[in-house]
Amino acid sequence: MSADGEEVVATLEDDTGAYCVDIIKQADGRFTYVEYARNADDEDAWHPREDATAATYPSEFAAYTAAMRDVAWLGD
Repeated sequence: MSADGEEVVATLEDDTGAYCVDIIKQADGRFTYVEYARNADDEDAWHPREDATAATYPSEFAAYTAAMRDVAWLGD
């Protein structure tokens, strides 16, 4: 768990290893997701995608479902 009370509860990575989505449990018990891309200059570094969502959801399943709907490569 991070200092701000957030905890990554799941990480979904694409087949190439270039992108991932973290499902995050927030300190208030709600969930969100953030899509990341691997940094081209430093393959050990990740950065959030510009279109990363800030919406929150009442459950891990709801955040996962939203990510599946919103992140194109997850639906492939």
